[in-house]
Amino acid sequence: MADLSPTVQALDGRRRRVRPTVTQIAWLRRGLDQPGGKLPLFDHYGQKYDSRTIRSCIEQGWAEPWFENPIKPDWTVCKLTEAGRKAATPKQPKDAVEARKVVEGLFA
Repeated sequence: MADLSPTVQALDGRRRRVRPTVTQIAWLRRGLDQPGGKLPLFDHYGQKYDSRTIRSCIEQGWAEPWFENPIKPDWTVCKLTEAGRKAATPKQPKDAVEARKVVEGLFA
């Protein structure tokens, strides 16, 4: 990636622990079903994902550049990292898991 964000520069390269935004989660989840975890360049409406979203996900360790695009060098083709898979995987609240056990027990 060309330049680090001001936040990463201020932290001297240390990563801060943050949760992904709704937009970042949407982008990361699109890679869950793709071969190699390839992340899309465009959203469901055909609009290019904001480079700030992509750069932030790379800086947080949720995505990594995969290869350079020779046709469009300003487009970064990325893939999910293991941390990105964890961040993008939907989680069930503990209460929902317990409730499901109770309901399944009633109909068993």
